[in-house]
Amino acid sequence: MKQKITLVPEEKERLLELSRSRTLPLRLVQRAQILLKFSENEKINTIAKFTKTSRPTVYKCINKALAGGIEVALKDCYHCPKQATITEEAKSWVMHLACTKPKDLGFAAEMWTQSALAKYTRKMAPSEGHNCLSRANKTTIHRILKSHSLKPHKIRYYLEKKDPEFKEKMNEVLIVYKEVNELLDSEKKRELSKVVTVSVDEKPGVQGIKNVAPDLLPSKNHGRIARDYEYKRLGTLSILGALDLQTGHVFTQVHERHRSREFISLLKELDEYYRKDVTIRVILDNHSAHISKETMTYLQSRPNRFKYVHTPKHGSWLNIVEGLFSKMARSFLKHIRVDSLEELKARILRGVAEMNEEPVIHRWTNFEFAQNM
Repeated sequence: MKQKITLVPEEKERLLELSRSRTLPLRLVQRAQILLKFSENEKINTIAKFTKTSRPTVYKCINKALAGGIEVALKDCYHCPKQATITEEAKSWVMHLACTKPKDLGFAAEMWTQSALAKYTRKMAPSEGHNCLSRANKTTIHRILKSHSLKPHKIRYYLEKKDPEFKEKMNEVLIVYKEVNELLDSEKKRELSKVVTVSVDEKPGVQGIKNVAPDLLPSKNHGRIARDYEYKRLGTLSILGALDLQTGHVFTQVHERHRSREFISLLKELDEYYRKDVTIRVILDNHSAHISKETMTYLQSRPNRFKYVHTPKHGSWLNIVEGLFSKMARSFLKHIRVDSLEELKARILRGVAEMNEEPVIHRWTNFEFAQNM
């Protein structure tokens, strides 16, 4: 029979507080319960059953308390870890695997998971002369990769600059934005200006989706709109949008297709809207409809009326009208359901009309970020 543990009132009060805690680690609560029960002469089997631990765990806690006191029994014993057996060459081999796509090794997957990488490591390590990795598990792989900040199970997207004139075109667009900002800051300059600037782009693939069951409006039983999971696809529409950077006015046309004739229709709307003595400066990308033979023929019929400023390839983020499309997606297009494509078109035009009732001037402000790209 082991020696009895005698607790002073302060120790007993501390153990009682720990044993009743709902926020402390479970092992700490269990150790406090073990010491309390043993000080009350409870049997080892009873203590193990009460604390839902094993007899060896109970004995280990009691022995630590008898040897060094309750504070020692409550804490984990520190120990020196075993000397690392994984060689630097083996770690380098694992990192090389992590930097190789699984599909290049004959697998179907595009990216590694740490479990899959560990499994492949165990399988191939002996034949590669790295027996120290023959029992490598997910944790082993995680530690090796973490030490070199490798995360082959994650992906980060980037934008490759394929346009050799990317910087020149970007600077041209930014110069236009600076000029517009100066006009906005000066009433006199705005009145004398003979140039208006519009940002033009298209938002293709706006889906017309129809409910197959009616929405249930909020009620006492459910505080939000309830919608059936099933739906019917009606097709898609394209939004052609032009944003006046000096007034915030939005021009919109909605079509089933986006071809040269639809784009020319938008140009004609701009031509009719603005005074005949101004030049319409258009910021746009290199979409085929913008530079087609039909479009060029129309522009030639209106000499000096339009001036193109092209954004670079993969530089659509430089076009301010993208912010307008984002606003549409977050407002009247969000969760939209319609009974026909005609209704979808009507609601898009109605939403734009509502925007034009309270126009918002969009400014480009982050010139430093763009120039550091």
